Amino acid sequence: MTEKSDTPVLDLLASMTEDSIEASSLDAETLMLVRVAALVAVDAPAASYLLNLGAASELEIDAEQVRGVLAAVAPIVGTPRTVAAMGKMARALAFELEVEADEA
Repeated sequence: MTEKSDTPVLDLLASMTEDSIEASSLDAETLMLVRVAALVAVDAPAASYLLNLGAASELEIDAEQVRGVLAAVAPIVGTPRTVAAMGKMARALAFELEVEADEA
């Protein structure tokens, strides 16, 4: 019998992400940039940016590359969604900095 997890939804999302990464033929950096573009396209919440930008930073993806993604998708998704994404990214990064400060 499998042990029950305290975080079944997060476990499912992690499993889905792992399956997606394994199924993709993209290199890790390109995959993360595509994921950021998809987050903008679906108007994802700040928490999604927090998780994905954290993973992107581990791959040394910088702010300039993320800005490049925003510039690339803006004509497709529109100004409101692009501006909303920028605000959500800022909130996610502010939250991360707050957590780091609390841990220090």
